[in-house]
Amino acid sequence: MMAPSAGDLTVALRSRLEQLEGHLGTVLRGKAEVVRLSLVALLARGHLLIEDVPGVGKTTLGNALARAVDSGFHRIQFTADMLPGDVLGVTVFNAQTQEFEFKPGPIFTNFLLADEINRATPKTQSALLEAMNEQQVSIDGRVYPLARPFLVIATQNPVEHHGTYPLPESQLDRFLLRLRIGYPDAASEREILRRGSAEAGAAPAALLTQGEVLELQQAVESVHVDDAVVDYMLAIVEKTRTHEGLALGVSPRGAKALYRACQALAMVEGRGFVTPDEVKRLAVPVFAHRVVLQARAAGAQRGTAAAERLLETILTMIDVPL
Repeated sequence: MMAPSAGDLTVALRSRLEQLEGHLGTVLRGKAEVVRLSLVALLARGHLLIEDVPGVGKTTLGNALARAVDSGFHRIQFTADMLPGDVLGVTVFNAQTQEFEFKPGPIFTNFLLADEINRATPKTQSALLEAMNEQQVSIDGRVYPLARPFLVIATQNPVEHHGTYPLPESQLDRFLLRLRIGYPDAASEREILRRGSAEAGAAPAALLTQGEVLELQQAVESVHVDDAVVDYMLAIVEKTRTHEGLALGVSPRGAKALYRACQALAMVEGRGFVTPDEVKRLAVPVFAHRVVLQARAAGAQRGTAAAERLLETILTMIDVPL
């Protein structure tokens, strides 16, 4: 059976995708772009890192996205004393059967909300690498496949450094997108206050099934990307590798991530082909966490904001295909 194309999606399935986006918009008021890009991460088979100050809705968005799909969901509050076995699971001896049995951890689900992931030690953080990249975990010499779809939604606070362990480049590279939510505008914040304790975004009946998510993910792969657009992507990637302000440019995995994300964004917006606009919109959230600034270029502006500004400058240097 052939995979469905972006143009072959049923009216009902496309309608439910729009309903999901609308529902997330009621949960995270005034952040339409953040909501749309969270769907891009899901449909592109990627993982999502939400980095921002406390209280702007990071966990709320991740929770709402996971619960709006009829599938498994686990949330882990990461702490410094957490061990890899607390995430992956452990093998224990059953005295009754006289055999060792594997007790799966919370990672064996469809949606994993990793709250404050940078509070875990590097050893525990690294336990997620194989799962995020290969959708499987290896424990005691055995390989256990994970469910599909599988999406890690991680949150971290970039301001508070006490008791945190910054994610290394290899871990950051596993996230398709890194988003910052930011404070709401005045009108949206007024609505949040008037809503009070009542959750306007309380989850309705699941808006998508696991099978429908898999169908949408397959359809993303059929979205057409013209050679000129591919060359535009590669020109941006090459510039990150040669720019004097960057010590580390975008890897081939990062280039592939941009390609998939652009396909997913085009499909979410109802098109069967990618335009340069998708590339320009996604280059920063896909690449900013994958590049490393030169020390002299970073200066006192280390971190996300400086990398984003430099990438925006790089975008102005590349000719956009017509």
